[in-house]
Amino acid sequence: MQSNKENLQVLFEDNHILIVNKRAGDITQGDKTGDKPLSEVLKEYVKDKYNKPGNVFIGTVHRLDRPTSGIVIFARTSKALERLNKMLRDKVIQKTYWAIVKNQPKAKTDTLTNFLKKDSKKNKSFVYKKEIEGSKKATLHFKVIQKLDNYSLLEVDLETGRHHQIRTQLSHIGSPIKGDLKYGFDRSNKDGSISLHARKINFVHPVTKEIITIIAPTPNDPIWKACL
Repeated sequence: MQSNKENLQVLFEDNHILIVNKRAGDITQGDKTGDKPLSEVLKEYVKDKYNKPGNVFIGTVHRLDRPTSGIVIFARTSKALERLNKMLRDKVIQKTYWAIVKNQPKAKTDTLTNFLKKDSKKNKSFVYKKEIEGSKKATLHFKVIQKLDNYSLLEVDLETGRHHQIRTQLSHIGSPIKGDLKYGFDRSNKDGSISLHARKINFVHPVTKEIITIIAPTPNDPIWKACL
């Protein structure tokens, strides 16, 4: 699935930042596939919309895994990018995800803390109970917000932002995300997505200082519709 301006869903924009609702299958930044990333699509969007001559600056603040949908923040100036990067490091940008999982977790609400180690060759992270060399501490909080016929909808708040963190940690407690073959779900979703959606973001605007709260509509898919 290639990104293009026609199917771009912009949730917020001003002179400093652009926030979009990424479709599953789109890539945030260029990778070895050579597919056009959202950062390039946004450069074209800004160039056309504001009649900008020359090169347009779009800075990628954070990424979402390719099969995941939802909120991604981009910066329109290097100053905004620098400030947003610092806010991410200082953990003052609150991100909430929705995940559709099989096997409802035993606890309705819980905090998961593990040590995750990324295997770059497999592009996969592995869970350890104790710290080992190369591992990073990972903490998330979840609550079950809806029970569907065969699945459960969880709301997940991240305390840390590790590689494949939500996917790995939920799989570890026996509740893999729907469609996520890499982490133990038994079959893929038809469109190659996984049922993980960056649903909400809350932060203080790096320049204007107003409080920004954005909610991203869920994918146009029967199982997501059943969650609303």
